[in-house]
Amino acid sequence: MNDGFLNLNKPAGMTSHDCVGRVRRLLKLKRVGHGGTLDPAVTGVLPIALGKATRLLQFLEHNKAYRGTIRFGLTTATDDLEGEILNSQPVPDLSLEKVQAALPNFLGKIEQFPPNFSAIQVGGKRLYELARKGETVEVAARNVEVFRLDILDWRSGDFPELDVAIACGAGTYIRAIARDLGAILNVGGTLATLTRTESSGFAIAESLTFAELEMQLQEHKFCPILPAQVLRHLGAIVLSPEYAKRWFQGQRLPIAEIMEHRQVEKNISIPSPSPLQVYDEDGQFLGIGQVVNSDTSSILAPQIVF
Repeated sequence: MNDGFLNLNKPAGMTSHDCVGRVRRLLKLKRVGHGGTLDPAVTGVLPIALGKATRLLQFLEHNKAYRGTIRFGLTTATDDLEGEILNSQPVPDLSLEKVQAALPNFLGKIEQFPPNFSAIQVGGKRLYELARKGETVEVAARNVEVFRLDILDWRSGDFPELDVAIACGAGTYIRAIARDLGAILNVGGTLATLTRTESSGFAIAESLTFAELEMQLQEHKFCPILPAQVLRHLGAIVLSPEYAKRWFQGQRLPIAEIMEHRQVEKNISIPSPSPLQVYDEDGQFLGIGQVVNSDTSSILAPQIVF
């Protein structure tokens, strides 16, 4: 069974779409998808959904973490080293103390303008497509959240570099943080390197490179990550055999009856309006349900039957 997830360590130089295509060929699967685009130059965690698990991508946790290097004294069209250099001016006097004083501007809930070269769509076209044609489009600032921004290292010089670790919510552009930090310091800044260390509960320490994946496949050792390991941020409910059968028939199930007929005790969350994992009494993942509340009762409605 290949219905599950792969924690891929994406190499530099490949798009996320390229990675999906390569995984599809290696595993000989038609249904493969990814959870969160990475720019070609970025390395690190790229969650890959396999088979029926592609239907679960919408339920992945959205928080992410990165390690990156910001280079000061340099601005580019893409806010990283992949784009045209717009300005290059040595800033040997820039100190770590000045940088530290500016960092609180990027913590918590902040507004951020996406880079011109990004996959955001405006009028049905992606910003990078418009930027390549020389078209400039007004894009509204977006609300994002940065949970943590830690300094890892500092290297002074004509073009000083700052190594950082960042934990953030969905939609945060690290390139924009590099650009805006340089602007606040009035020296310019761009993202020199970036690695995603965590995404949707996947960590880089447990990720597989393509070489490691190919080796596991050759040795028949590859096992997809089970949905239960990926969806731990969601609550869960357990169905008795009778209700599991009705679940597979697509029936909406009264929560009160489910709780009455459950034969074994499991460590489950109290049902809530948010999506719930659904299991049988043997721990088999059955899908995702949505609790629908009314004045008189609560119903578990099948959303994804696995």
